[in-house]
Amino acid sequence: MIRVTFYKNPDNITVRCVLEGHAAYADKGEDIVCSAVSILFINTINCIEKLVGESYQLKQDEKKNRFDVSFDTVPKHDTQLLLNTMEFGLVTIQKQYGSKFLKITLKEVQEI
Repeated sequence: MIRVTFYKNPDNITVRCVLEGHAAYADKGEDIVCSAVSILFINTINCIEKLVGESYQLKQDEKKNRFDVSFDTVPKHDTQLLLNTMEFGLVTIQKQYGSKFLKITLKEVQEI
């Protein structure tokens, strides 16, 4: 199962996002759930960097298939829009394929 956790401040702004695991929907190379989630996540982070120019930290552990993106300051409006778009896409995938393959969690944090 892929687990995605969005950490949001009291203003409902995403300040951190952690993705980990593998969907196990199909064999490696044919897993459309894993592929869709990966594309959404990587494209969002690339757009934040290239189009918005937002600064962030990315920690990744390829052995655990874990990616942890966090921001030092409250993300810009455009960054938040991209993160909300990613969240919406992931929720749509979860509804289509089920929480057996993708689980999304929202957590409130007090920082930032």
